[in-house]
Amino acid sequence: MADHLSVQKRSWNMSQIRSKDTAPEKQVKRILRRFKINYRSHPQNIPGKPDIVLPRFNTVVFVHGCFWHQHKNCHRANIPKSNIAYWKVKLLNNVKRDRKYSFLLKKEGWKILIVWECEIGHNTLLKKLSHLEKQYG
Repeated sequence: MADHLSVQKRSWNMSQIRSKDTAPEKQVKRILRRFKINYRSHPQNIPGKPDIVLPRFNTVVFVHGCFWHQHKNCHRANIPKSNIAYWKVKLLNNVKRDRKYSFLLKKEGWKILIVWECEIGHNTLLKKLSHLEKQYG
């Protein structure tokens, strides 16, 4: 099945996607502020440059887009119909990089919290945060 967008339109769409301050990331930060949890954004000195660092909990938070980080069993993690070979390699490399940084962060003693884009509108995020509060608060 061919892509329903032209190559130029698809290229433009993809160029508009940013890696920092995404809508899901902003939602997570809003929730953290509501619960008065202090955080730092995108520190350069931590492996993988996590989206959010929760110093009080010695925890890094990655807000992952389901497509870009290939969330298992999620309908948003589909491979585009055009240029399939490119996308498979690109997305697999993202997943490999995620594993590499998780390993390095754990080795340095960080706890890792991954928040998937599809979880943000649900209570899953609140459960993860309350678990941190109970365990380390």
